[in-house]
Amino acid sequence: MDNLSSQQRSYCMSRVKGRDTGLERLVRSALHKRGLRFRKHTGKLPGKPDIVFVKAKVVVFLDGDFWHGYRFPQWENKLSKFWRKKIGETRKRDQRNFAKLRRIGWRVIRIWEHSIERDLDGVVKKICYALKGV
Repeated sequence: MDNLSSQQRSYCMSRVKGRDTGLERLVRSALHKRGLRFRKHTGKLPGKPDIVFVKAKVVVFLDGDFWHGYRFPQWENKLSKFWRKKIGETRKRDQRNFAKLRRIGWRVIRIWEHSIERDLDGVVKKICYALKGV
């Protein structure tokens, strides 16, 4: 069971940044230093991708390990019912958005939080490689 009241949980969740997080700024800065130009959080595309290369039709999602459920089946049983449901729904929504973007011709790159923290240069190279492969 959640150890916070619904009002407390609502307040805590309202404090969580949904865009322009430290990791997003870090990746965008590294891409910008390489001379790459892009749009951020394009609302016209499914899932509002974090980074959008319009001409190349490449979108990048920078996903938090907890919020988007990295290896979720391995640790979901440690969570309350509330969090299992919330993260499960997020994962389903991510899958739907991925499929929608692919159907309309976009290349989708998903980068996990731990990858950015461990190897920012490798993440930037992965994105650049996807842009060249178009």
